[in-house]
Formats: sequence, structure tokens, C-alpha cells
Amino acid sequence: MYQNYIFDFYGTLADIRTDEENPFLWKKMSEIYSAFGAAYEAVELQQAFRGLEREVQEGIGGEDAEPDLTQVFALLYERKQVPCDPVQAKMTAVTFRALSREFIRVYDGVTELLAELRSRGRGVYLLSNAQTDFTRPEIGMLGLTGYFDGIFISAEQGCKKPSTAFFERLLKKFHLNPRESIMIGNDESADIAGARRVGMDSLYIHTAISPKEYGKIEATYRVMDGDFRRIRDLILRENAF
Repeated sequence: MYQNYIFDFYGTLADIRTDEENPFLWKKMSEIYSAFGAAYEAVELQQAFRGLEREVQEGIGGEDAEPDLTQVFALLYERKQVPCDPVQAKMTAVTFRALSREFIRVYDGVTELLAELRSRGRGVYLLSNAQTDFTRPEIGMLGLTGYFDGIFISAEQGCKKPSTAFFERLLKKFHLNPRESIMIGNDESADIAGARRVGMDSLYIHTAISPKEYGKIEATYRVMDGDFRRIRDLILRENAF
């Protein structure tokens, strides 16, 4: 049995749908910015947001980097010469996420497996390409925070899966042996490829929000019907490695 279980979040533990292109979202966000003195039209705000997102990403390393979108929300105020403190930036990010999120739920079998891993004394970790002010509140909303021994979010690290650096920072901080660990995720290019680069076994689960292209990267285990409950029988076997 593995000693450490490292999970992706969205599409693996949690099913989520968001729509960041919805005109209603940008209308409401423009109203919020305007209320604070940073007057934007909805389309203007959307275009400015995307432009600043690219600028911040390029400034910290380009394609493999993960920008902190809360910084982008702050820059949008500053572009209109409106001061923005960290609390206001965070609340703007949280509001944006709430307005763009259509639903979020835990997949069947997730809490039972996490609880069993903890009861067996195994290490349970989260390694997610995500935003701090989007994802940490959502982990809490779903009641999952207490199951993890460690949570690594890409926006906090400035890099994302499949970057070797992202995996290695988690392994180093918690003194994990990659040969005793397994990565579980729904994205082959990020989760499975990244795990392979650091010598870690992996389990690919195909869900409704998995990238459409799959089958090109070999995982140690596969669950192709999206049934999270099947994972238990694969990774909790005594001879799992």
C-alpha cells in the first residue's frame, strides 16, 4: 500500500462548472468596480482583466507559470487610480468566483476514501492548479480541508502541473518519497505526466471535465467511467506497489 496519496482537486475530488465568459458576470463585476470608484464598462473590464492576466503570467515565467488572479483584480483598481488593499482584492476575487460558479459538489465516494486513508495513517495531500481565493474557500465549503495533511495551490507557488518544480516542492516540504506516493487526477497532461517526471505512480480518472484528449500518457491505474468509488479497490490493495 502507498504511504502518501496526492490528489488533484477539480474534476478529481470535486465536480464544478463555471462560466467566466457570461456577460452577466462582467456586468455585475463592472458595477462592483464602479461602486468603488473604478468605472469600467462590462466589455472593457473583461478585456482589461484578460490582458493583465497575460501580463502577470508572462512576468513570472510564461506558459508554465501560474499568475495569482487576486493580484490581477487589484491591478484593475490601480489602473483607474483607485487604491486597493489586500482585503478588498480578496473580496473582489471571492465575489468574481461566486458569480461565475454555476455549481460545485463532491463526487460520490470522495469523503469516505479520504476518511479511510486518514484512519489508516496515510499521508493525504492536495496538489491543484488553482487560485488561492477561489479554491481554499471551495475546499472549506465542501468540508474537505481537514482531510489533508498539506495543500499546495499553483497560484501560491507561481508554477503549475506538470511542472516538476511544483511536485518537488510538495515532496520536499513534507519529506515524501515519490516511490511510496501516488498522484490521482483527471488530467493526463498535468497530473499523470507530472507524476511520471518525478518518478511517482499515478491513477487517471476520466470525468466529465477531463480534457478531451486522453490515452497518450500511460498511468499506473485507470478509471475510465468516472466512478470515484472504484479507486479504493485499486489503490488500497496491500500489493498496490
